[in-house]
Amino acid sequence: MMNPSYKGRALLPMPVIEAARAGDAEAVEQVLRYYEGYINKLCTRTLYDEYGNPYVCLDEWMKHHLENKLIQAIVGLG
Repeated sequence: MMNPSYKGRALLPMPVIEAARAGDAEAVEQVLRYYEGYINKLCTRTLYDEYGNPYVCLDEWMKHHLENKLIQAIVGLG
């Protein structure tokens, strides 16, 4: 039997999702790692210095905020 995938990426196994919903810290960490790339993409900002040169950085505050929102959604607090 083939592992289910979406756009070439393996999906999270259902037991991991169920364990995360039950509050298992290790399972929640696996879910966070699974979505880390997407969260990083959402939190990437282009800033400009005083000379108008662009540079790309990761908004750490927004990343922590999104991770907290995801955790709340997983365990049903939000």
